[in-house]
Amino acid sequence: MKVGIGLPQLKNFDPATAVTRAARAAEDIGYDSVWVFERLLLPVDQSGERGLYRMPGVPWPPRYGGVLDPLVALSMAAAVTERVELGTCVLVAPLHVPARLARTLASIDAVSGGRLVAGLGSGWSIDEFAAVAPRPFAERGAALDEFLDVAAAMWAPDPVSFGNERYEVRPAEFGPKPARRIPLYLGGNTDVALRRIARRGDGWLPTGLPPAAVGETLGRLRELTAAAGRDPAEVGCTFQVGLSTLRPGEDRRPYTGSIEQIADDIAQLAEAGVDHVFLTVANVVEDMDEYVDVAGRFYSAVRGA
Repeated sequence: MKVGIGLPQLKNFDPATAVTRAARAAEDIGYDSVWVFERLLLPVDQSGERGLYRMPGVPWPPRYGGVLDPLVALSMAAAVTERVELGTCVLVAPLHVPARLARTLASIDAVSGGRLVAGLGSGWSIDEFAAVAPRPFAERGAALDEFLDVAAAMWAPDPVSFGNERYEVRPAEFGPKPARRIPLYLGGNTDVALRRIARRGDGWLPTGLPPAAVGETLGRLRELTAAAGRDPAEVGCTFQVGLSTLRPGEDRRPYTGSIEQIADDIAQLAEAGVDHVFLTVANVVEDMDEYVDVAGRFYSAVRGA
């Protein structure tokens, strides 16, 4: 199993120094990957469908205010590392103009020597869509598919071309090209999301599910992948271990408790078929000294488990 770590994009970290220090530390410790996420804004009005994940009455975490841009953070990490993979989990593709996002991702892959893993989602915040999205919230699934179509065209050999009812690229040179075929991982666990992964994705990006549920859903995904005419072994699974507390406990939810208890949960994910995990350490520390210390302790515990 590969083990990664989320970079410190939150507002309690200094954007000028935290990401680069964290990326260097992750590589020195031995992590296989570093990861970023996308959050555009933190709405004041969180009532009704403006709640977290559109759940009425569920507030957004305060840490979602002032999140460093994921593509800036990933570029900074690429510049100071040589080995670790550079992942997004997730980038909300429908918030971006497709060709421009495709070019930025190709550029990051090119400058990093082929280390990008593009983890994408369709999004859930109606406020973020209202602020910047080229297409309305109701069309977010179609917008994600549109990005996948555009990226496939733009990353192909020149001259490239693409056309639909919104965008047209007449035969042109479009670069730089990715250094390798960029792996495309997709989030979500609805039937629609799993079928999209089975048809078009290189992997699944779950989070929050207990290990047994992950294994069950992976089985379903493999069935759908085979039905789509693809080899199920070609579809990977990277699990985001979303941390909220590091306090030991006996009666606890998965991915909570002590570092050692969470490492045992990760071992169960490996048994369920997960081949890559990453830990959101920035969520449970106050500063960079603590980040580096906890990152090292987690790496040792997970490898030991």
